[in-house]
Amino acid sequence: MIRIIYGKKGSGKTKKIIDAANEAVKSSTGELVFIDDDNRYMYDLRHEIRFVNATEYDVSSPDTFMGFICGILAGNYDMKQLFIDGFLRLVKSEMADLEPFFVKLEDITHRHGVDVVISASAKDDTVPEFLKKYIVD
Repeated sequence: MIRIIYGKKGSGKTKKIIDAANEAVKSSTGELVFIDDDNRYMYDLRHEIRFVNATEYDVSSPDTFMGFICGILAGNYDMKQLFIDGFLRLVKSEMADLEPFFVKLEDITHRHGVDVVISASAKDDTVPEFLKKYIVD
């Protein structure tokens, strides 16, 4: 399952995703991974959550980010949840252009039984149609 916390900059998306990750530790039966574009929130996460700074791995497009996610899945066979903060800063694309990425992400995470929570900043109140099924409050 993919869930997206989507809203304007400064609307509390990062706090929500950190809280969700920390809460997931209590009930998860597998590994949890939190991906971000810097180390700023590393110490806000419980120590059981594996933190990864994606900028250390030259992630710079939707395709390289998909490869990065596949590598993490391959290296963590018992991974159950993946949290991605600052998604659009990592893929360096507009949300409206990312439908093929989400089709691939849904397929790969479904096959591996991994739930994904993503935070992404919106430039305006317009939500691409393909994204509406993933958005949570």
